[in-house]
Amino acid sequence: MAGEIKLNKEDLEARLLKAPFHRWLGLSVVDVTPEEITVKATWRDEFVVNADAGYTHGGILATLIDIVADFALAARLGRPFPTIDLRVDYHRPAMRGELICKGRVLKAGAQVSSAEASIFDGEGRLLASGRGVYLTAA
Repeated sequence: MAGEIKLNKEDLEARLLKAPFHRWLGLSVVDVTPEEITVKATWRDEFVVNADAGYTHGGILATLIDIVADFALAARLGRPFPTIDLRVDYHRPAMRGELICKGRVLKAGAQVSSAEASIFDGEGRLLASGRGVYLTAA
């Protein structure tokens, strides 16, 4: 589903990094096209939920899905929006290393919109995916 980009990569990253939490997550916009946004999250030891196994807390992955899906909408509609609903599926443990997040708009509506995001490890393996619904009414 293609659409016109209202925020380019630099403007989108500036908007993304206004939030201190997003800066703490180590987010950076890698690419933005009419079809997809790609965001990288730099690994932090604080992501670990199980010190013995060393995998990332599911809440971090859910957060990334929410942010990247929302910012796929922001690229298209000019700003991020409040989340109404979020669904996350976990496919495999996210171990130490950068997380690559890809998001795309499913429906850009006047009242509500939906977008999805997927998270991959450095080897391209799918770690988690999800879909969000966002309040886009003025």
